[in-house]
Amino acid sequence: MSTATSNAKTLADATGTWAIDPTHTGIAFSARHAMVAKVRGHFNDYTGSFTIDGANLADSRAEITIQTASIDTKTADRDAHLKSADFLDVENFPTITFVSTAVAQKGEDEVVVTGDLTIHGVTKSVDVTYTFVGLSTDPFGNDKIGFEGSTKISRKEFGLTWNAALETGGVLVSDEVKLNLDIEANKQA
Repeated sequence: MSTATSNAKTLADATGTWAIDPTHTGIAFSARHAMVAKVRGHFNDYTGSFTIDGANLADSRAEITIQTASIDTKTADRDAHLKSADFLDVENFPTITFVSTAVAQKGEDEVVVTGDLTIHGVTKSVDVTYTFVGLSTDPFGNDKIGFEGSTKISRKEFGLTWNAALETGGVLVSDEVKLNLDIEANKQA
């Protein structure tokens, strides 16, 4: 079996439509718990694609749909609470969606994707900064692309206001949630 080889190094070389590979992608989050530690989790079920116009990056677009019931923090009781009406309310809001509205190059290997993020039935514009990791062809002849992205959001802005006051001051769950996206995608014909 041969090793993966790089076939391009710039975003201009990435022109085309790409489907997110869920077996090699991670959509994760972290939030401060009890004002002292970070709780980390991820989603296990999502689909998405993006189209890159290497000649005019502004004409690129992206979308992703996350199944809220797939939230996983490695603690069954916490996951059940996050799925409840106190937080994601998965029965009434089964998906989180992101649909890009603008794409701009920030640096040689960075792009800012602005888009409509919908959580819990509330849509807000969010900027996600991505670093272009590269392009390669795997041993089976599939073209692959990689990006690493992150952003921070306010839970309250999406109507996720449940919390509990601590005796020592502060709250149980931070308002700020950091999202981390490690994306690998396959080029579509």
